[in-house]
Amino acid sequence: MKDLPREEILALIDAAPAPPPEQRVRYRGLTLCVVMASWNEAGKVGPGVAAVPRDLVDTVCVVDNGSVDATAAEARAAGAVVISHPRNLGAGGGYRSGYVYGRRKGFDLIVELAGDNQDDPADIRHVVDTLIDGGYDYVHGSRWMAGGTRVNMTVSRSYLTRLYSFLFRTLFGFPATDATNGFRVFKSSLLDHPQIDLWQEWLIQYELEPYFFIQVVRLGHRVGEAPVRKIYHREMKKNTKMVPIKSWWSILRPLFLLRLGLRK
Repeated sequence: MKDLPREEILALIDAAPAPPPEQRVRYRGLTLCVVMASWNEAGKVGPGVAAVPRDLVDTVCVVDNGSVDATAAEARAAGAVVISHPRNLGAGGGYRSGYVYGRRKGFDLIVELAGDNQDDPADIRHVVDTLIDGGYDYVHGSRWMAGGTRVNMTVSRSYLTRLYSFLFRTLFGFPATDATNGFRVFKSSLLDHPQIDLWQEWLIQYELEPYFFIQVVRLGHRVGEAPVRKIYHREMKKNTKMVPIKSWWSILRPLFLLRLGLRK
């Protein structure tokens, strides 16, 4: 999968609208931007956007990752700002554009949710409260810690997510209970750190999300977890669009490449 030139991506991001800071909704004094990366998620992305609590979240940014269905139109109709990639840039490329949108538009906190409506937007409030009250820079959602739930999760996925979290704990020392979960809230200022480089081409598929989590841990930022709900759609084969072996290696390799110093 080949990336687009950075200048082309930034032009798409900068062209996307955002309300002026003085007109933004604030929660406990902070502005929030929710980011969803979506590829052919018509029928799921709209309900996901509509469920985001707008008394605390100012803007929902959906990155339409080269979809050939009505994902973009459905997201706009539900109230999202949409950035449309001309082709699928992978999950990493999709979330990178959303993160960069949140930072360049000046939001204080960025919230990542799944673009296929597998996360519960009602969880945003208590995850943000955890970040504020705990003095954290980054809070990772966990379906496995006390208070977290899993709906329609397959047995194989249950074992694999637990194994991954064990590897994360072993290699990086952070007591992660659900390191593969995409739900996260973080201060947008983390993206300014010179050792967090989301533009590396090897991050374009499923590598970016674990890379970011690993880096905030390794760089000594204040990191916590909070319980969340994960809802898997029965109609999705094995709960995912991931390709066996290839996609799992994409998620696994940041653990080893970063731990061995083979990537930065």
